[in-house]
Amino acid sequence: MRLSLTALAFAVFTSLAFAETPAMHNAAAQNDTTTLQRLLKQGADVDKRDDQGRTALMVATHANQVAAAKALIEAGADVNAKDNIDDSPYLYAGARGLNDILRLTLAHGADLKSTNRYGGTALIPAAERGHVETVQLLIDAGVDVNHLNRLHWTALLEAVILGDGGPRHVEIVRRLLAAGADRQIADKDGVTALEHARQRGYREMEALLAR
Repeated sequence: MRLSLTALAFAVFTSLAFAETPAMHNAAAQNDTTTLQRLLKQGADVDKRDDQGRTALMVATHANQVAAAKALIEAGADVNAKDNIDDSPYLYAGARGLNDILRLTLAHGADLKSTNRYGGTALIPAAERGHVETVQLLIDAGVDVNHLNRLHWTALLEAVILGDGGPRHVEIVRRLLAAGADRQIADKDGVTALEHARQRGYREMEALLAR
């Protein structure tokens, strides 16, 4: 009997937890555009939040569900709506190199000056993670290449400090410099990108930065 009551309690808890997740979010996670369209026609709030502060568009972005993201954005979803940890669909897509969704957000009002919980624009983590195409998309969109985050790092500094010195990060350094990145900006300890590259033995980066 005790086992049965435990099982019943678990079933009730599970069903309640599922019920707390908005239907829009479930459909977005599954890329179920048919359900999304139906819910929207029934008057569902396109920017309803879950318990993590995420909209359905944020959920679709996390899962890189492009069709769902497109349907939600075209229905008016806010591409700049931040969750409880200060991520937005635009910022997350940029940081993770989800370029199809990033292009959608850029075409629908992405706030290029918005920042994540570290005080960085989308360009900074994109540079760190070696997303070359993403970096170019953000440069072309007009993101400030010399923005400083809370660590006092620009995208250029972060590409050198947290990058691996390989071809992707070298290309990112090249593109940032071509876009006007200031190689003289130092970190909070006064160390420039050139000096960081030299310390790490990143010869190709060092050559670019020393010009």
